[in-house]
Amino acid sequence: MPTVRLPANNWRPRWYQQKAWNTWEQGCKRQLLFWHRRAGKDDVNLNMHAVSAYERPGTYWHMLPEAAQARKAIWNAVNPHTGKRRLFEAIPESIIANMNDHEMFLRFKDVDSTFQVVGSDNFNSLVGSPPRGITFSEWALANPSAWAYLSPILAENGGWASFITTPRGNNHAKGMLDTVKNDVFHPVTNPLGWFTEVLSVSATNAISLDAIERQRREYTGLFGKDIADLLIEQEYYCSFAGAMVGAYWGAEMAQAETQGRVRAVPVDPAYPVHTAWDLGKAVNNPIWCFQVVPQFTTTAMGTPVHIGSQLRIVDFYRPDTEDLEQWCKWLNDKGYNGNDYVPHDVMHPVWGTKHTRFDMLKAMGRKPKMVGMVSVADGINAGREAIKLGVFDEERTWDGRDGLKSYRREWDDDLKRFRDNPVKDWAEHIGSSWRYLGLAWREVIVPSAKPEGDKGAYQAMPDGSIRSGQTVKEAVDAMIKRRRAGRN
Repeated sequence: MPTVRLPANNWRPRWYQQKAWNTWEQGCKRQLLFWHRRAGKDDVNLNMHAVSAYERPGTYWHMLPEAAQARKAIWNAVNPHTGKRRLFEAIPESIIANMNDHEMFLRFKDVDSTFQVVGSDNFNSLVGSPPRGITFSEWALANPSAWAYLSPILAENGGWASFITTPRGNNHAKGMLDTVKNDVFHPVTNPLGWFTEVLSVSATNAISLDAIERQRREYTGLFGKDIADLLIEQEYYCSFAGAMVGAYWGAEMAQAETQGRVRAVPVDPAYPVHTAWDLGKAVNNPIWCFQVVPQFTTTAMGTPVHIGSQLRIVDFYRPDTEDLEQWCKWLNDKGYNGNDYVPHDVMHPVWGTKHTRFDMLKAMGRKPKMVGMVSVADGINAGREAIKLGVFDEERTWDGRDGLKSYRREWDDDLKRFRDNPVKDWAEHIGSSWRYLGLAWREVIVPSAKPEGDKGAYQAMPDGSIRSGQTVKEAVDAMIKRRRAGRN
């Protein structure tokens, strides 16, 4: 039987890849690598899978944000320098027992190990043995729920996870870096720690400045100079500044953060908490929870004047079951019993029954209200205006805000332009439910009540009634006094 040395084909890490490779060989089970474009991130991880399959037999996954992307970038990709499939450069055909091209799956010879190329957009439908090693490629574009779902599996079996990406703004990938960068791996003192690294082209010199400038000119022709410069800074210099390219609301979300509108936002018990739904399946049915409360100013005479309403985004929920009753229970337990703003497909019969989800919500004591049918473009504009005016609870809406930053237009590679429709990824349903919120929140009727503080304060109750701290006589006397003051 011929002997195959792994890594195969005399592969060795490049000098700037060596530290990450060595740390992995020393037993580091969590890596987060922000390496510039064409730094060889996937090649390093494919070789990690091949070596690991023989050192510790098990199931190994190489994930990209979408299965179609995974097929193109990993399973079918050809190395332009060698003319060989990059998969076979790391996993030679001589050590493969069998392959399933449709499933992008292979089984190794002589060991009970398998390898599969998958999309993290479908992580919860993968079946078989639990994985012992996972690569999350293009992590900044992937569904962050994938790690929340899979991390307990790896923790239980001692498996490893490698997150490789270039920056895509200040999203979940950057948040992960900020969280784990000080939990530094050490084989003796902290074996469960992380290895993190941000490598720009300035550090590696792996790509010439001429090549980068050629890429900048190409991007400028496609997207214009501003976006071209942003892409170059993100992809080659690992900058976290700016929004994700193609994002509908990236600039507005960045502005909300810089203006201090992402902060602790307590739920005001005087006003109902309303919700906006997309009505998909489980994690595809995100629910935004919001309040609309009156805003006041005070005149020179000390009279409170109602000047409008404030949109407060107090919570965000992504169900992890298919049970509509469980979704309603979560809302009820939180005390979120205002209107439920839902799209028109709430009226479609539930499969196998004569009932609609509208009927089911009503039967469960909820208050469904259908949002008017408008174009996606109009909904996106309404969502944009809502972001400009809203304040977001920093902790409870974190996942939702990450989705709003990642909600983006499709790119047409043939026509070299953005399409009008959104990318169908993990963020699309979050963006859709936000569109419904943008269309609905101004319909909420908020009493023009006085702010709390004086004896005459009015309080709007959750059922829509008004409670006053004054008697009728006191209220009439106060009204006469204000009119006299106005004449003077």
